[in-house]
Amino acid sequence: MSAVREGLPEGRYGRSADERADRKLKIIGAALGALLLGVIGWIGWDYIAGQSVSAEVIKFQVISDTEVKVHLEVRKEASVAGVCSLSSQDKEHGEVGRADFTFAQPESRVDEVVSLKTTSRATMIELVGCQPAGSAR
Repeated sequence: MSAVREGLPEGRYGRSADERADRKLKIIGAALGALLLGVIGWIGWDYIAGQSVSAEVIKFQVISDTEVKVHLEVRKEASVAGVCSLSSQDKEHGEVGRADFTFAQPESRVDEVVSLKTTSRATMIELVGCQPAGSAR
């Protein structure tokens, strides 16, 4: 009796076309994955490092039909004066107040409650943005 072989002997005739294509696809996929991670990292670093002044609205309280108290936490370089813009809207989402507030304290983290004047009762506060004082808008 003789044994019947199925397929070619291992390693005798080189790689098949499918194996070569699979290896190329793996290399291309790994390169594109590394490139994508690099781009995401660069965008994230640019976003974080590019903001020398940032803030967060901690809470707000509607005092009256013409005033809202807003608790802001501002993060900035200690040597930089920052300007943050706030906007308030009514229940129909119409703007009823807008103001810029300057934070020139020599600290890198400032917690402050500011008063925003409104033309009618506000229901929402929006932090429009922050930037170093003197920057062009």
